[in-house]
Amino acid sequence: MTTLTITKIGNSEGVILPKEILALLRAGKGDTLNVTETPNGIELSVYDPDFDRDMQLAEKIIRENRNALKKLAE
Repeated sequence: MTTLTITKIGNSEGVILPKEILALLRAGKGDTLNVTETPNGIELSVYDPDFDRDMQLAEKIIRENRNALKKLAE
């Protein structure tokens, strides 16, 4: 387990990710990370624009077909 300390960075606070964690994430300087809340805490993952686009499309389909999906779930 790695412990990170929150530090002041400019007008904000943040954490510095060690090289080992960046390697596990397959991320580096300039990459964008997704932060997702899970039942076990938060999850960091590398931002995937294709996945983001797919999720936005799925959410749109769910909104548009909410009633039909509700009936199917019964």
